[in-house]
Amino acid sequence: MPATIMDGRALAARIRAEVADEVRGLGEITLATVLVGDDPASEIYIRRKHEAAVEAGIRTVDIKQPATVDEQTVLELVEAVNADESVDALLVQLPLPAHVDEDRVIHSIDPAKDVDGFHPENAGELYLGRPRLVPATAVGVLALLDEYDVELDGARAVVVGRSPIVGKPVAQLLIRRNATVTVCHTHTRDLGRETREADVLVVAAGRPAVVTAEMVKPGAAVVDVGINRTASGLVGDVDREAAEVAALVTPVPGGVGPMTIACLLQNTLLCARFRRGGALLPAP
Repeated sequence: MPATIMDGRALAARIRAEVADEVRGLGEITLATVLVGDDPASEIYIRRKHEAAVEAGIRTVDIKQPATVDEQTVLELVEAVNADESVDALLVQLPLPAHVDEDRVIHSIDPAKDVDGFHPENAGELYLGRPRLVPATAVGVLALLDEYDVELDGARAVVVGRSPIVGKPVAQLLIRRNATVTVCHTHTRDLGRETREADVLVVAAGRPAVVTAEMVKPGAAVVDVGINRTASGLVGDVDREAAEVAALVTPVPGGVGPMTIACLLQNTLLCARFRRGGALLPAP
């Protein structure tokens, strides 16, 4: 039978409504974003984040700089937002222009305002099993698995992709939930051999149809993080025919994408709670 579709849009809408309810109880919450350059995709992402935040009752501050801005100016902007007591959360949109050191900029963000969860302090806490602020896409993946009652304790999980934005944090969250995790990447010698063992398969490779139906274990839960623009439209990293093999799959679009923005709003709320004396602990 065809797989059950894991509806990210419906779950994201519920999370956004819950965030809006909590925002009304906490009072004014502010998310600041820094966009350097005029990359069209980045501009779209920033606009969507602002729209979602405003809809949830979160105030936004939109800081834009030309692509020619020097690194020191970007660092000074980040430091100014760090020091601004009216701002609860800060997001620096990546990628940055080649002449600006992304690692240095990420290091400069106040870890308590690091809504993306990219700062080494937050990444280190996740590695140690004490997650605080975790990249939103990774949080969204776990939320989808929980929504559809996917058993993670003792499950064989395979993550395809090892980026610090998705692959690595997803693997750490799955380990924290007692899954046995294998991380695959471009140097994995026989990708299909690994993926066919997965009860839970998360694919974030950034390549269309890198996982085919033949590479999916029957009855698996498959989370496709990829969004690739092709001549035939948007496609994921998993071939659509995998839905004939798996028990659960995420659609592209409409699966993980909406969850990323919803969980970013959750992270903004976490930052605000922390600044008001609460614990900085994420949902997963």
